Amino acid sequence: MKTFLSPLNATEEKEYLRRQKEGDEEAKKVLIERNMRLVAHISRKYQNAEEMEDLISIGTIGLIKAVTTFQEGHGSKLATYAARCIENELLMYFRSKKKCSREVSLYEPIGTDKEGNQIQLMDIVEVDEKDVAERMELKSQIIRLYELIPDVLDEREKEILKMRYGLKNQSPVTQREIAEKLKISRSYVSRIEKKALLKLRERFEEG
Repeated sequence: MKTFLSPLNATEEKEYLRRQKEGDEEAKKVLIERNMRLVAHISRKYQNAEEMEDLISIGTIGLIKAVTTFQEGHGSKLATYAARCIENELLMYFRSKKKCSREVSLYEPIGTDKEGNQIQLMDIVEVDEKDVAERMELKSQIIRLYELIPDVLDEREKEILKMRYGLKNQSPVTQREIAEKLKISRSYVSRIEKKALLKLRERFEEG
């Protein structure tokens, strides 16, 4: 697996956060790059449930959201906040695989970890009253994302996301399978997927 850069120290992180808040895109890029180890760490727990590279791709979307929306002084560190966003992005993915049209049991198995132990959705989220509310909000957000797809994405992007996440009652497939079907490279599929997800994220955050 790719080797990621080491995390920023507290002083460096504070400086880059300040610069990013002032609109410095390079600072934002550094914050993302220097927190990729966190994405890999969280994704590694589920690497037997899905291809590791795919999980990192999905988790990176959560990291980008965290870096973009993090606010200092709210009682949490960037890494803590980012971990939550990454986990939520992975949860959104697994829920999509199980079809958004029905409620998914928290005890439903979604794969196994590297030790061969069964992974359930319960293992992805902490279960308390706050998380119940967050899961309800997440379901609402997923429905809204479905509604945005026709307006935000072009035909190729819609086609790839439809296959990738099992939309329209299809079975989700890997980037490699999509590449073979469309006769394009896997890296190109990955780029289109990331671009499409970012477009949806940007429109979603516009309200």
